[in-house]
This record gives sequence, structure tokens and C-alpha cells, in this order.
Amino acid sequence: MPTADQAVRPTGWSPVAAGRTQLLGIAQVALSASPWTGLLFLAALFADDWRIGVLGVLGTAASTGTAALLRTDHDDRIRQGLEGYCGCLVGIALYVRFGASWRVALLTVVAAAVCSVLTAAAVRFLGRFGLPVLTAPYCLVASVMAIALPAAAAAPATPAAAPTTTGLSATDLGLAFCNNIGQVFFLDTWYAGLILLAGLLVGSWRAGIAAACASALAVLAACVMDLPVDQLREGLYGYNAVLVAVALAVTFLPPTPWTAGFAALAAVASVPFTTAWAAFAQPSGGSPYTWPFVVTTWLFLAAAPAMDRPGMPYEKAK
Repeated sequence: MPTADQAVRPTGWSPVAAGRTQLLGIAQVALSASPWTGLLFLAALFADDWRIGVLGVLGTAASTGTAALLRTDHDDRIRQGLEGYCGCLVGIALYVRFGASWRVALLTVVAAAVCSVLTAAAVRFLGRFGLPVLTAPYCLVASVMAIALPAAAAAPATPAAAPTTTGLSATDLGLAFCNNIGQVFFLDTWYAGLILLAGLLVGSWRAGIAAACASALAVLAACVMDLPVDQLREGLYGYNAVLVAVALAVTFLPPTPWTAGFAALAAVASVPFTTAWAAFAQPSGGSPYTWPFVVTTWLFLAAAPAMDRPGMPYEKAK
């Protein structure tokens, strides 16, 4: 006689439930648990480039499917989209670096499957320290692929250039604000960034406000650092700040004024971290990806309890 869990398992893989899981897998890139957010994120991907949308969906499906086949975790993680977001990002990253081809599609499936296995290992290891997995599996897989394989297109790394922010215009500032959000998915069109922001607001108004404030702070920090205006305009300095702010101010720490200030400090700190990581990755033709977001968030989450502030409960790290 089937258990209650076995009885409900088939309905969890109905077409509607599978589609919802796919949308959540895309939404979880920005730590959202709303399928409506995932739908708007998906619209942003296709609005920027249909090939990005296709490979993002392919990566999400491959990663989620691998988790289900290998039973790397309980169904709750799969249904919440927590097994899909790394696959989504790795598919997009492979397209950005290598272009579109059947080989890239195949690489996306394999890399997304590896992300699923690494996610299971990371959940087990990091959970002991009360830390979330975040996008670490994706970053590791994408970094290895960038180093190991010859590129057909230049990686979105920040090259060394002479400071030029003294000539920053209002248009540059507006593009930087939008692209800081868009570059979370490697998108570099201002309207895609605004669609992503709308998706965040639909899922949580706090997440939308945190993302907008972090984007503005990242622009300000880049200006103070006198960083190259072309890289600033493309959003390459601010996307990690956006993710850091959503993680700390909305997802993992209780929403208080102290947390807001703490998250703002972390968002600003992620800008020089992103610049340094880009310089480190540039010789191998790689990219910072979201490593600065991952490491900055881990460090600030680990520091919160030491400051006599509530840290993240273990349940959120699972």
C-alpha cells in the first residue's frame, strides 16, 4: 500500500506542476519563490534574446530533471525551484561565452546535470554551517567550462581600462541602473532589466526595493571608484550588489532597519570585490560570474550572529 508521500508524488509531475516548477527554477536565480516572478523573468530572457530564453529553460529543465532522477534531495526542493536555478544560469553563461549551436545545447544539459549533483553536495556541506548554497554550483561549473574550453565569443569580463566616469551622462546612469539588474541573467538591454525589476516587485515589494536601491548604490560606488564608464553602463559592476541586497535584506535576515543598513554595506562592498574578481579571472578569459555575490553573502551572513544580531536559521540553508 503506498504511503501518503507516494500517493501525492504523481500529481507533483503534472504538466501544470512541472511548468510551475520550471518558472520557480528561473525565479530562484534572484531568490524569489513566486511563479509570477519566474514568468516575468522568462519574458525578460526572451525579450533580450530568444536563444538566451531557450538555453535558460533547457538548463533549468536539465538540472531539475537530474535532481528528480537521481533523487538528490526531497521533492520540496524540486517543487520550490531550488534545483533549477543553477542550470538556468549555466545555460545562459555557455551561450554568452560560446554562442548558439547544438554543441552548446548539449553542453548545457551536461553542465546543468553536474550543477544538480554539486548542489546536493553543497546543501549537505554548507547546511552544517547554516549557510545557503546560492549560485556556487553554477559559478564553479561555469568557471571550469570557461577555462577548459576555447571560446567562440569574448566572456563578459571587466577589462582593465582608464577611468572615464568623469564623463558620465544621465543616459549612462539610467542604463547602468537597469543593466545592473539585467546582468543577473547576462542581459544587457535596459528594458530587460526593467522587466526583471517588475518581476521582483511582483514576487515581493521588499525584494524590488532592495534590488533598486542596491543598483543605485552600486552605480554610486563605481563612480566614487572612478571605474570605466563603458563597463559601468553595461551593468558589470552592479549585478552582484543586486543579488547581495535581496539575499541579506529580504531572504535570509529579518527585515529591520539594521538589516537594511547591513545589506547596503554588503552591496557596496561587492562592487570592488567584483572588480578584483574580474581582474583575477581575465587572464584565463573567464568572468566573475556571481562569485562576488556568493562570497560576500556568506561572509556577511556568518558575521551577523557575531554582531549580536539574529543570523539565518538552518532551515533556510537547506
